[in-house]
Amino acid sequence: MPYVSEANHFMVAQHGIFQGYYFFHHLGLDRDMREQFRGHPHFEYTAQFCHLYDQSAFDPSYESMPLDAFVPMLQRVMAVPKRSIYLRPKEEAAV
Repeated sequence: MPYVSEANHFMVAQHGIFQGYYFFHHLGLDRDMREQFRGHPHFEYTAQFCHLYDQSAFDPSYESMPLDAFVPMLQRVMAVPKRSIYLRPKEEAAV
């Protein structure tokens, strides 16, 4: 995970469970499955992300930006590692 912060790494790793809050109950699953992570330092960060961006993704009429619009952001994020075994500590980018 040299290109993302600890918070973003947690969010990506647990995204499916947190996203499930918005649809698991339609599948007979526990929509509160994310509660197993309550108290984790990045719980609120991940829950907020899913609240702001995921719930509307289930609306087929929701207008969204084309994927090409995100290419510059992706290039910026991937340009400099946040941490890496190949960098000395003084060379690590600010988080």
